[in-house]
Amino acid sequence: MDFFFPEDNLQRMVPEETRITSLTAEPYPDGYRLRVNIQITPFQKRPHIEVVLKDSEGEEVASSSIVEPLGWKLEFTMHIRDEELKNPYTLEATLYYPDGPSREAETFSFDVKPPPNSVEA
Repeated sequence: MDFFFPEDNLQRMVPEETRITSLTAEPYPDGYRLRVNIQITPFQKRPHIEVVLKDSEGEEVASSSIVEPLGWKLEFTMHIRDEELKNPYTLEATLYYPDGPSREAETFSFDVKPPPNSVEA
């Protein structure tokens, strides 16, 4: 099955050379959601990706598992489950294949601004 358009002329990597090329995160204004963007090298075999969000104390506050994505540009929303914001947050993404090989985790650190207080009339 072909997941990329032939005219893209993409060089698809074998599992040993497939890796995360970009990891970014942007907090939503509400302070409790996070837009995550991951780009990986075009691949021959679909990988798995584990994404973990940790607070300043190293505690896991959210996680997501991506199993065999169809594309190499991924965007999704994670929810910050802490009652209280504990900046800075660190997002870790690990690309791996169940039957080998695995990559070192890519990390991205950022701060989340508290949501604006709602004013009632």
